[in-house]
Amino acid sequence: MRSAELELDLDTFSGPFDLLLTLVLREEISLMDVDLGEVVIAYVEHLDRSGELDLEAATEFLVLIAALLELKSRLLLPRAEDEEEFAPEEAAEELLARMLEYRRYRDTATHLAALFADERSHLYRSAPLPAALRRVSLQAATVSYDPELLGEAIGGLLRTPPAPDTSHMRPTVSLDRRLRVLRELLGRRRRFSFDEAFAKEDRLTQAVTLFALLELHRRGEATWEQPETLGPIEVVRSK
Repeated sequence: MRSAELELDLDTFSGPFDLLLTLVLREEISLMDVDLGEVVIAYVEHLDRSGELDLEAATEFLVLIAALLELKSRLLLPRAEDEEEFAPEEAAEELLARMLEYRRYRDTATHLAALFADERSHLYRSAPLPAALRRVSLQAATVSYDPELLGEAIGGLLRTPPAPDTSHMRPTVSLDRRLRVLRELLGRRRRFSFDEAFAKEDRLTQAVTLFALLELHRRGEATWEQPETLGPIEVVRSK
């Protein structure tokens, strides 16, 4: 099942996840009123019931929930004096842009996979020079190209091209990799501060790490403590 078809039963909404996204984009439901933690828990419970992990569906869900978490935090956190207020309609536009960007990358990957599947059965070989041409003497050959232009063209192929600009590409974050990171930290010490361990990570990595922490909690490997609301989170090894 796709993550967009996830059935939710929240205080402010009851229905599929894709309908919730539509209502948020239309500003019929405020993103600040949506409990995203319950959405993540519902998705983890769905994975537990199904017993299968669809990597493509899980990636789509992580992209959406990470974007929602970032947008909601920008709406809730205080703004600097010289920083413009982040309006709800801007949050909806940015969420829509990220969804379209993810869809473009996914469709591109699907297209490249289809091209590879179509061409993998073809084998290519270089044919030898025809016999008629092998009997022609070098003196009888006519000049077709200016040697200097040909040398410049070949020289251009030998030069190392500049590195492509990848600043527009968002890094991917693997759930399995974040699980390994958490297990390595818990293997060295029984407890650690989530803020101190992952404060320098970007928001997408932090969101996926929280999702990995929920997975460890589901498996009974770890839990967490937060004595104060919005206070530091202490991750504790369960066994």
